[in-house]
Amino acid sequence: MQLHELFPFKEERKQRRRIGRGSGSGWGKTAAKGHKGQNARSGGGVRPGFEGGQMPLARRLPKRGFSNAKFKAVYDVINLDRLAEAFEGQNNITLEDIYARGLAKNGAAVKILGRGELSAALTIEAHKFTASALEKIQNAGGEAKALEG
Repeated sequence: MQLHELFPFKEERKQRRRIGRGSGSGWGKTAAKGHKGQNARSGGGVRPGFEGGQMPLARRLPKRGFSNAKFKAVYDVINLDRLAEAFEGQNNITLEDIYARGLAKNGAAVKILGRGELSAALTIEAHKFTASALEKIQNAGGEAKALEG
């Protein structure tokens, strides 16, 4: 037995419509396209939203609202447990180290999140820190350097 034989059963699968295969098939001659006209032609039809030359709905309705999405600050996030695992035995973690280990994309803004525990005092350099991450770093005797940018 193979995965594709499990479900649905062969008799339950819908057959595709094989048009233009003779009059005995029921989809012969005009192949369910009717007689002549734009939609009967090869490559025929109109683009989505086209309303026969009438002003389309998307252009009849006014534009509304404002999106600030293109100005949104996007951060590559890293949790403390991943940092501690990647930089075991190292006390000072710079942004270049984070990029070099592949924990964040090169040049991306980095935010440190507070999942996990720190046993050693670490000095961590990043653009932002969550409140829980800051607290855990300081409780372990470390330092969090927030960069601008």
